[in-house]
Amino acid sequence: MKLIGQDGNAFFILATVRKALLKAGLKNEAQEFIQKATAGDYDNLLKVVLEYVIVE
Repeated sequence: MKLIGQDGNAFFILATVRKALLKAGLKNEAQEFIQKATAGDYDNLLKVVLEYVIVE
């Protein structure tokens, strides 16, 4: 998914990745993603994003 060059705001990243997971039919993974991504700081968020999607 394309995130490079986009808004780096944590809420924007959370919403964009969640929406992509839901669009792919991965409802459980989207819920799991939100739980993991919000369990720490911004660096944790970025680490978790990379676990769930390929960032371009």
